[in-house]
Amino acid sequence: MSMRAARVTKLGNPDVIEILELPDPVPGPEQVLVRVDYAGVNFIDVYHRTGLYPQPLPFGLGEEGAGVVIGVGPMVGIDPGTRVAWVHGGGSYATHAVIPAASAVPIPDGIETKQAAALMLQGMTAHYLSRSTFRLAHGHVCVVHAAAGGVGLLLTQLARGAGARVIGVVSTEAKADAARAAGCELVVKSGADLVAAVKEATDGRGADVVYDSVGNDTFEQSLDALAPRGMLVLYGQSSGPVPPIDLQLLSRKGSLYATRPTLRHYTQTRAELLNRAHELFTQIVDGSLKLTIDRTLPLDHAPDAHRLLESRATSGKLLLDCR
Repeated sequence: MSMRAARVTKLGNPDVIEILELPDPVPGPEQVLVRVDYAGVNFIDVYHRTGLYPQPLPFGLGEEGAGVVIGVGPMVGIDPGTRVAWVHGGGSYATHAVIPAASAVPIPDGIETKQAAALMLQGMTAHYLSRSTFRLAHGHVCVVHAAAGGVGLLLTQLARGAGARVIGVVSTEAKADAARAAGCELVVKSGADLVAAVKEATDGRGADVVYDSVGNDTFEQSLDALAPRGMLVLYGQSSGPVPPIDLQLLSRKGSLYATRPTLRHYTQTRAELLNRAHELFTQIVDGSLKLTIDRTLPLDHAPDAHRLLESRATSGKLLLDCR
């Protein structure tokens, strides 16, 4: 028996991703073996591939996926045949993956396996950003960078559902249309004067929170777009890491807050993981949350998927079909 899996044996551009034939993995204690149907493609995979987030070489790519449990290790209460989705599993770009049982979320009826694979990392991220890091409520004004991206479209919908006003930042007119359809009341193009646009839309006050996944290229404007005592939530760095800053800058710009959250710290317990997943699944089923899958590529095209993601040529979720 063997499986096919994406492996990185050296760091670099998307060409370093290899699809290899490997022995089938065996689940250990508190692990499950899953036949992977779909794997999500995310910027954290790019960060791993390039070494921005260091990993011991060689390693398997992919933090997120969905499929069917076909084997369980000792001390696991999940039955074979159960459809599950996961995030922070590791090695999800594969036909088979061993993941921690604590990370496996059963997929409820009414949710397609493909939907679950597309929702876990980006949906959970949008959920904790809008519900926990800065809990949005009626009357808040938020700025969402990359508003037509996978997280951006979901975050915009969750923000609107909470009663907040959303100002989205996008790179193209097609993405502007997608951001408006998701609920952005104002869309600003990348490179335009974001600060002026936000100040005009808020009668000079500024935004309560800026959700910034871009990093280096947008950090300064993001701070300047905030109202006094506003919060900058830096949850990604697609343009590169933000240089060190003097914290006095936050005082000078209005006693601002800045945080660099990560999903792991907002799903620290299984209960928290399942509660966030339940809320998202419920909203997908009742139609209050719309999921956008940009495209699905075969596992062999994993390098192409990374090129698409890094070129910002996608709007919504990018998946690999691992079947």
